Amino acid sequence: MEGGLLISPVMAHALASMENLVYIITVPLSTSIILANLVIILGISCNRQLHNTPNYFFLSLLVADMCTGVALPFIPLMGLNRELSFSSCLVAHIFPNFLFLAFLSNLVMVHYERYICIVDPLHYNTLWMHRHFSLVLLIVWAPPLLFASLPAFGWSNWSGPDWNDCCESAVKFPPLSNCTANLTLCCSYRRVFPNAFIYLEVYGLVLPAILLIAGMTGRVLWITRGQMKDICRLHRAVERGNQASDQEQRLNLRYTRCLVAVSLTFLACWVPYLIYMHVCIAFLIIDTKQNSITHIVLSCIGIGSMAVVPMVLGLANKQYTEPAFKLLQKLRDRWRARGSDETAI
Repeated sequence: MEGGLLISPVMAHALASMENLVYIITVPLSTSIILANLVIILGISCNRQLHNTPNYFFLSLLVADMCTGVALPFIPLMGLNRELSFSSCLVAHIFPNFLFLAFLSNLVMVHYERYICIVDPLHYNTLWMHRHFSLVLLIVWAPPLLFASLPAFGWSNWSGPDWNDCCESAVKFPPLSNCTANLTLCCSYRRVFPNAFIYLEVYGLVLPAILLIAGMTGRVLWITRGQMKDICRLHRAVERGNQASDQEQRLNLRYTRCLVAVSLTFLACWVPYLIYMHVCIAFLIIDTKQNSITHIVLSCIGIGSMAVVPMVLGLANKQYTEPAFKLLQKLRDRWRARGSDETAI
């Protein structure tokens, strides 16, 4: 007996199954994200030619992405009703949300910096972001922390009908909740984040940021297409031919590959998160108290797929991954040399 209610074995088994499902999905993905970011960070740190402001911005994104990878197993757990103290409940919800928002703001900042490099290359070196590096870092880290901390300053459901709903769900849906009647132990994202807070974050911050990134990416592809057409037109004028040369065909093929890569990245990384985001809103609208397995799986895949975006950007740059490849090549050569020595003996 605890807090006036007995936690049945069925209830404990159901919650443990939910948590195990979360860990099974997120731990391998989280480990991959952390290791990949460490490889890219070491690659930038070991190459002095990459020690410049744009790569420092990218390092900030990699750090945010690595922190998101660390917090990834805990984000889907927000959908479960758990027994936590007041302070632990706040930290368990606010800190992962802060890391996620900081990751998103860093991602927008990196895309904007590279967007200006393509759109306005003449003024790129005098960009205000390069002159005020510390200010930019403050902008991309401080506002997410302030916004995510709003529930700790009073914008929450610590007193209200949602609190009773949360604890009533322990009685109405015992297989899916382990909350007790003790009001100091029942912890759920509904207690920490009011609906207005969730709507503001989703439709006021997250969705506009995703649309901004998509818009900048599309604009860059459009400009690249125009520049490629100009190059092909000049090449034909020099060659005085009307048919496309092999060089033009290679340019078209390269652009097509780039377009396919960007499209597949968007479909694989952003679409799952957009689906998860709107499923969350649907859960708020229908006001369900049950922890859906579909919701948990979508949250794991959605957040994880979005965290892969910086990995794609980093691993696609050979300068970032060159130190890791050299290290692997040395290890492979030593292994082969040891094997040949043992064979000779």
